Amino acid sequence: GRPEASMGQDYYVVLDIIANAGDEQIKKAYRKLALKYHPFKNREPGAHQKFMQIGEAYDVLSDPRKKAVYDKFGEEGLKGGIPPSFGGEDAWTSGYTYHGNAEKTFREFFGGDNPFADFYNADGSDVITAFGGLRGRGVKKQDPPIERDLYLSLEDLFYGCTKKIKISRRVMNEDGHTSSIRDKILSIEVKPGWRPGTRITFPTEGDQGPNIIPADIIFIVKEKPHPRFKRQGNDLIYVASIALGKALIGCTIDVETLDERLLNIPINDIVHPTYSKTVPGEGMPLSKDPTQKGDLIITFDIHFPERLTPQRKQLIRQALLV
Repeated sequence: GRPEASMGQDYYVVLDIIANAGDEQIKKAYRKLALKYHPFKNREPGAHQKFMQIGEAYDVLSDPRKKAVYDKFGEEGLKGGIPPSFGGEDAWTSGYTYHGNAEKTFREFFGGDNPFADFYNADGSDVITAFGGLRGRGVKKQDPPIERDLYLSLEDLFYGCTKKIKISRRVMNEDGHTSSIRDKILSIEVKPGWRPGTRITFPTEGDQGPNIIPADIIFIVKEKPHPRFKRQGNDLIYVASIALGKALIGCTIDVETLDERLLNIPINDIVHPTYSKTVPGEGMPLSKDPTQKGDLIITFDIHFPERLTPQRKQLIRQALLV
């Protein structure tokens, strides 16, 4: 059973089919209801709203991946994002939003045998026949790009790596009218030194349809948090915890680098709260020239003692306040 408690709308109820219905039943139900409630045919109040709901229900249930998430986590899980543990490392955990264009869903479903084809311009807008005149055929419009976050570790961005990402999309069948969902692996060559916000575009890898140019898929680099470093441009920031005594008399800081070397950095200055130590060339590689690197900047978290005995206070008085 599916979690019914806070599911919001039930897509199976919207399409008037049994829960977990198969692909064939889903298509049949959509065809029947979409034709019944299409705004060109049904002018009754509420018909347009129903047409929108049917479009969204079909958009989810006809995609095996969205359907699997919906069956398991309900509408809330689908729209709120799912725990990464469910989908493995490439799961889209960002949540689903219907594009809101039920007309587009309708056109993609019916393709060449669209019963209302004569009422459309090539771009899908309604035809105003009052002006007579010829309609432009064959002008294809491209769907807007689909953007996805690509989370990478600092190590991935330090060394560079190859990321393979599985996408599911609608592909036109040989007959040119029907389509099916197919998986495809996209390969991304991550270059050393790429920064967050870097965009990788795969042209026209989105859903295919009879009268559309498929959308571009764009991946946007995001950084996973790192246990030791924070990145700032091409520099790496490391926070060293030291006791107040060492801050005053000096010490050596050990830092394990991203490529697993151990740096021993001697600190001979007095470390005050805003003091930082720069180690040149131990930061991130520059994407334009990976042989060049930014700097490592060490900042300090100074630990003060919680209490001092009278004897120690006396010693500090002699050392610092004489």
